[in-house]
Amino acid sequence: MAENQQVLTELINDALNKHCEDRKNFYPNDPEYVSDEIKESQAYQDSVEVLRSEHTKLLKRLEGSVPFFSYRYQAHMLWDHTLPSIAGYFAAMLYNQNNVAAEASPVTTRLEEEVGLDLCRMLGYDEAGTPAPWGHLTCDGTVANLEALWSARNLMYYPLAVAEAIRRHQDALGTARDITVRLANGQDEPRLLDLDAWESVNLPVDEVLGLPNRMVKKCHIQPDDLRLINEFTLQYLGYEAFQRRFLDGQVGDPAVLVTATMHYSWPKAASILGIGQGGLIPIDVDLDARATEGCVRAKLDSCMQDRRPVVCHVAVLGSTEQSAIDPLERMLVVREEFHRRNVSYPIHVDAAWGGYFAAMRRKPSPPSDGQLPRETPAVEMSRYANRQYDCLNRADSITIDPHKAGFVPYPAGGLCYRNGAQKKMVLFSAPYIDQGSSTVGVGKYGVEGSKPGAAAASVYLSHRVITADQNGYGKILGQALFNSKRLYAAVVTMGLDNPDFLVAPCQRLPVERTSPDDEEALKGQLRFIKERIVDRSNNDLKADTEAMGLLAELGSDQLIIAYAFNSRSDDMPNPNLTTTNLINRRIARKLAILPEIAVAEGMPKTEQRPTMIVSGSQLDPSLYGQDYMRFLMKRLGVRGDPTKDSIDYLLSCTMDPWMTSTVDGNFIDNLRELLAEAVREAILHVAREGF
Repeated sequence: MAENQQVLTELINDALNKHCEDRKNFYPNDPEYVSDEIKESQAYQDSVEVLRSEHTKLLKRLEGSVPFFSYRYQAHMLWDHTLPSIAGYFAAMLYNQNNVAAEASPVTTRLEEEVGLDLCRMLGYDEAGTPAPWGHLTCDGTVANLEALWSARNLMYYPLAVAEAIRRHQDALGTARDITVRLANGQDEPRLLDLDAWESVNLPVDEVLGLPNRMVKKCHIQPDDLRLINEFTLQYLGYEAFQRRFLDGQVGDPAVLVTATMHYSWPKAASILGIGQGGLIPIDVDLDARATEGCVRAKLDSCMQDRRPVVCHVAVLGSTEQSAIDPLERMLVVREEFHRRNVSYPIHVDAAWGGYFAAMRRKPSPPSDGQLPRETPAVEMSRYANRQYDCLNRADSITIDPHKAGFVPYPAGGLCYRNGAQKKMVLFSAPYIDQGSSTVGVGKYGVEGSKPGAAAASVYLSHRVITADQNGYGKILGQALFNSKRLYAAVVTMGLDNPDFLVAPCQRLPVERTSPDDEEALKGQLRFIKERIVDRSNNDLKADTEAMGLLAELGSDQLIIAYAFNSRSDDMPNPNLTTTNLINRRIARKLAILPEIAVAEGMPKTEQRPTMIVSGSQLDPSLYGQDYMRFLMKRLGVRGDPTKDSIDYLLSCTMDPWMTSTVDGNFIDNLRELLAEAVREAILHVAREGF
């Protein structure tokens, strides 16, 4: 941003001047309040002086903020903002529009609708299809996940409410008494009123969402009479009354299948919605931290046996710790298998972090026409990752956060529905059929009340300048992915040059997937990575087809690499897990901006600034499972109980697309040495101090 200060200054000045001009010209004959006389008064001048003084103090304190913009920042899922997103946010912020309702934000509501369609297109939803998709912005992924679960829960129980309303309101809804529904097996079509509770809560998503339209068009129900359904819905009655009336003794407690390494928003959402944390059924992960297909099948079998309806199955497209992508392709196959057994449920994809990588799979129009004089190569995702993104459009709903891999300011999360009618499942009135295309506001379809129209303008302008395809965001993320994989290559080969320590990557090398017990093959691949990837320039690497092919398969599924260090002597690793954890904890503390330094004092003093910035965390065996923990303990050379002992480790998220193509060359070489220095210091400190 600082390199483009002049451009940004001009854009901000243009926005400020245009806003002030609009204020003056909207009602030009109205009297002004802050007149020249007021400006010349001592009270006004004193107020301005206080403003300037406090503003200067604030700027000083802000110096202590985390430098996400730096090459040396390799920690959380944060980086710089795009210029258009900043300009768009600033311009719309001046108007202070509230996107809770269209009458409070006629322009920015329309921008949010356009952004919603942009996101749907990028994720593979067909805006011209039937049913049509729909998307909107939320403050973050936590709220988007809550809304997705909220709508899925209401959708599951909705057929019971419709059937009861038909029975109770024969005068208005009686013509729908013979309406039929197609079961999940695709063959049987019984009357809705003949279904038992278990069959009702297992109807396919589109079959449920299509009921209101069918009742109007085929049964000639008056649209306004659909409101009679409302008094029988779970949303109206609450869980206790609804269960007593419709489910008692027939259907068990609701279940939500979600990967064991789930984001913390899922227990929150389950608690808020009355499903409870106990309603979350964790899916075991494999050695790549991805959900396992076998566990999904087993949990679904158990739910079916206990007659527990599945509210939704959550697939994670980029976990927040390791960027792991669940096998969505196989999860969709499993659902088809259970459809044949008349068990149905929505599939929601939590792609808060990974959603924008879908741009890497979207063909550009028109094609790119040129490149910068010095440009980082872009690399594709792995073959496995590409397969998951190519079936993303078959998921029923998707969480996506523009303020993560979209590089726009907070707050800007997002939620997209494959079938746009699903948004109506969270209305506090009947889910009416569409009566027109006029803008009625997006706020009534979500959790939030007031929400900034500036967020919509920010994403809108960024999408218009940086397109959501392979020419725009796809290229930026492809370059960041190239740099992340180069950083992974640099980190995993550090042990080759440093006899005092070893490094264990949490994400397996390709040879560890194909030949897990072949130590010689592992050493050979590490030497290849060092010679053909780490020690090469970008141009030389790009020309090496074999090395580029391996590079695409290295690292995580996206941009977060995870790794742990251990000391060694005479080629023998330290066997004590406690010591290893202390070493990694010390590295994490040394390579962090500590809040106690940064909060009150402005920019940390030179000697207090970390040489680079990474993040630290712990691997919990209750989340990752004993197979994963045993694998990592073996790689570290430590003894421990894989069912009980946690492992401290480090995380680096590389969102910088330029880090290997600076004016001074590849900056990763610097980071590799800085990290090695921190490791050696931590080993000496723990050996000397014991903590």
